[in-house]
Amino acid sequence: MTGTPTPDGGFEDRFLIGIGASLFFEPYTEPRGLGGAITAGAQSVVESLRQNLRGIGAIITGQIGSCNLQGVIRIAEVSGEAAERGPDYFISIIAGLSLMIGLVNLLPIPVLDGGHLVFHAYEAIARRPPSEKAMRMMMSVGLTLLLSLMVFALLNDLFC
Repeated sequence: MTGTPTPDGGFEDRFLIGIGASLFFEPYTEPRGLGGAITAGAQSVVESLRQNLRGIGAIITGQIGSCNLQGVIRIAEVSGEAAERGPDYFISIIAGLSLMIGLVNLLPIPVLDGGHLVFHAYEAIARRPPSEKAMRMMMSVGLTLLLSLMVFALLNDLFC
C-alpha cells in the first residue's frame, strides 16, 4: 500500500502488487524571464514545504502508513531512477531532497539548528543561557530522537 498525494492536498491509499517506482513529482518546465523564474521558484518551494509538512502530519496522525517515511536506501534508489530519466528529473529530485533536509534541520530538536534557535530564543527571553546540565540532557534526548528516526527510516527501507 502506498499513500499518493491528491490534487486537493490530501492523500489517497493505493494497493500495489509487484515492483514499481515513481518520482514524488513530475518536473514542469516553462520559459520565463528572471522575475518570473524567481517568483515561480519561490512558489514551488513554498508548495513543496506545504506538501512535505502535510505528509509528515499524515504519518504522525496515521492517515497514511509510516512506510512512507524512508531513508538512505530509498533516496539512493529514487536518485538513480531520476538520473536514468535525465538531468531535469535528477536536479528536481536533488532539489526536493535538499529542501526536505533543510526542513528537518529546522525542527526544534536540540542537536539540529532548530534546537539551537530554541536555545537562543530561551536565552533572549530569560536573559541567561540554559544550565550546562539542562543543555547536556536536552542534547542527549535530541540525539536519541534523531538517531531513532534514522534507524526507523532505515528499517522502513529494508522491510516496507
